[in-house]
Amino acid sequence: MIYCVEDDDGIRELVVYTLQNTGMDAKGFPDGEALFAALGDGTPALILLDIMLPGQDGIAILRRLRGTPETASVPVILLTAKNTEYDKVVGLDSGADDYIAKPFGMMELVARIRAVLRRSGGEPGGADGQPLTVGDICVDERAHSVFVGGQEVQLTLKEYQLLRLLMKNRGAVLTRDVLLENIWGYGSESETRTVDVHIRTLRHKLGAASALIETVRGVGYRMGGHE
Repeated sequence: MIYCVEDDDGIRELVVYTLQNTGMDAKGFPDGEALFAALGDGTPALILLDIMLPGQDGIAILRRLRGTPETASVPVILLTAKNTEYDKVVGLDSGADDYIAKPFGMMELVARIRAVLRRSGGEPGGADGQPLTVGDICVDERAHSVFVGGQEVQLTLKEYQLLRLLMKNRGAVLTRDVLLENIWGYGSESETRTVDVHIRTLRHKLGAASALIETVRGVGYRMGGHE
């Protein structure tokens, strides 16, 4: 199920209609209040979130989603008329998975949704059912759960994706640009700070197991540990 939070009735109805006609289940909501009411009944596969909303704006809603365990890992794509670099950085640093400026084509939107779902494991065929394990870290891809020493750890979607990508490429050095491209969907030397910030918060949450994530100075990061 895809949730679309958009106060413009025409845009919201068009987005929902397009998604339903491309094989996706979708529901529309005019504001954050309606969204959170619906979240009480279930968690969607992805949320399309307009920034300019009545009441709480999209960034405030996004931060609330990321701060709630039940929705921390739900992929979010921001929809907005704003198109400045500052707005993009604020949105992505707040935990958004992608950013689409209005006006946008419906087929582009569908393609971007599918790309984000593939990266987040939301489409079938991502996990083989076997957990990823390195040292004391265990990742259950089907449940999007992370355990360290048998204790569950709550990660944001980006932290989860970083950890999973490093574990799947254990022993290989992944550059910051590679991490940006695979997880955020774009690459730019000016944005590598985003990777470093997320690695830092991920390490903090992993505790002693954070030593498994090795920094390769001037290059990127590697998941270490013995086989």
